[in-house]
Amino acid sequence: MKARTVFSRAAAAGLGGAAARIATRIVAAYPSAFESWTRQHSDGTPVSLTEGIAASAGTLAGALAAPKGAREGALIAIGAGSLAGYIDDHLEERFPAQGKGLRGHIGALREGKISSGALKILIVGTGAAAGTLFLERSGGTVRRLVQWGSQTVLVAGSANLMNLLDLRPGRAVKAGTAAAIASVFSTNPVNALLAAGTLGGGLACLPEDLRGETMMGDMGANAFGAGLGMAIASVHCPWIRWAGVIDVVGLTLLSEKVSFTKVIAETPWLDRLDRLGRP
Repeated sequence: MKARTVFSRAAAAGLGGAAARIATRIVAAYPSAFESWTRQHSDGTPVSLTEGIAASAGTLAGALAAPKGAREGALIAIGAGSLAGYIDDHLEERFPAQGKGLRGHIGALREGKISSGALKILIVGTGAAAGTLFLERSGGTVRRLVQWGSQTVLVAGSANLMNLLDLRPGRAVKAGTAAAIASVFSTNPVNALLAAGTLGGGLACLPEDLRGETMMGDMGANAFGAGLGMAIASVHCPWIRWAGVIDVVGLTLLSEKVSFTKVIAETPWLDRLDRLGRP
């Protein structure tokens, strides 16, 4: 790998990481302004959702290092994910319904009520569809439409999947950074730079997340997942894209029936990875 290539990817990761750390410091300087962002862990201990600000800032900043076109698309998709997550995190009680999971949100819509989660799906999906318009495609009209559809599902599904994983300290960040590392060494510069920027933002959030002091929440998880999804959606190999689509759709549908936390706890090697780095 050429030195210039290594430098550009390191710069993208550094940009994402620096933005996330700056956001973390700004939030820490004004604790009273974010008192309403405190929630409770499953064990009853307090946790702040302010990591969502850092994760969003880091992922957005990291996307600035991507080539023109993919950069604008990533900013749209990540921004939409962040906005939708903020609404779900902080405005949920203002909606007439509070459904959980796809089934809950669809059930509320059937009753003529909208939940914050249903609005989140709409915003994330629209952002993913608009953002992926900027990615390269090939072939005839039908083939391009199919590619665009798969890219849209991949970005929106990745945003949702990160949210589903963000239930224990470090879980979503570790899963996302592992996937990002696999793309950083790609020969496709769009794929690699988007992944590097996402990686930098995620790693910068990891220390506080592992200690259980903060968590990404919907805001940060959706932004982080959308950035990762844009990176994977930009690959030229259709088999990789479709494998990603199958994974995110399959895991999302599985989550309606199975508890990821229970499966991880009952699988020794997954449980060890899940606890790795926690105090």
